[in-house]
Amino acid sequence: MNEQNFIRNRKQFWDEFEAVINGGAREIRSYARRFPRSFREITQDLNTAKAHGFDPALVNRLNYLALEGNQILYGGRSWSLKEAADFIFRTFPQTIRAQWRGLGIAHLIFYGLVFFFFFLCLRFPPLVYEIMPESQAMELERMYNPASGYYLTPRDVSSDADMFGYYIYNNISIAFRTFAGGILAGAGSLLILCFNGIFLGAAAAHIVNQGFASTFFPFIIGHSAFELTAIVLSAQAGLLLGFRLLVTGRLSRRASLKRAGKTAIPLITGSVLFLVIAAVIEAFWSSRHLMSPVIRYGAGATAWVLVIAYVTLAGREHP
Repeated sequence: MNEQNFIRNRKQFWDEFEAVINGGAREIRSYARRFPRSFREITQDLNTAKAHGFDPALVNRLNYLALEGNQILYGGRSWSLKEAADFIFRTFPQTIRAQWRGLGIAHLIFYGLVFFFFFLCLRFPPLVYEIMPESQAMELERMYNPASGYYLTPRDVSSDADMFGYYIYNNISIAFRTFAGGILAGAGSLLILCFNGIFLGAAAAHIVNQGFASTFFPFIIGHSAFELTAIVLSAQAGLLLGFRLLVTGRLSRRASLKRAGKTAIPLITGSVLFLVIAAVIEAFWSSRHLMSPVIRYGAGATAWVLVIAYVTLAGREHP
């Protein structure tokens, strides 16, 4: 079979099928009666292209259409505990490992900025006020000053439950802003990731310079593994969207973004899960300042070990 004739005869059908799967629920419903037959034709075309050794780009496109069609035709539509457990114990950690190169670079950027600005602001304390307004620096001082009425408690928060709500709103809004910034060709996600790293480093240095290190580090160690990892994950999800917005391959821009979403959505969903865990720890554990620092550092170290073990070991296929 001639490849050019094959493409000429079937291209219109492929374009129509791609328009359906990318068109949303309404488009799929209007095409529902023909969908099973069209899906079978797509799989036959894919097998034909593979059998004749056609252009790998063509095979990739047909494979994409077949996978999308299979998901629409056979994918589950209702949430279940089994699906949630499968996401937590397989899909999420497997997605993280599949993105290890990009996540490695994102971690280096984030923590590199954290430590660079931490030591820089330790050496030059006035630099902090170039990064944050004086009023914000004073808020940080009050929060970690044991003599303050707002010790380890954000302003206008009076209970652990209120703190939980405050941290959920604050942390998840940061994650979604970081993720959404990816639509600006990835620049927004990268910018927010860098800003968070700079701000965290400067804030930590300012607290240490004010003499409150003994209250600051025991407070943040408990939830930092989940919260900081989530920030980097949400940035990587946004960067994926930005990359696929620019580099579409042979796909339409819409199809390219949809493909990127299959990796980005698990990352941002998992980062939200991590942020919920971080908010629980921050509201109900980290603020327990009467607890021994040894116990709090031990719990924080354990959290880091658990996060690292989870992302490296969970969901691995055993022979």
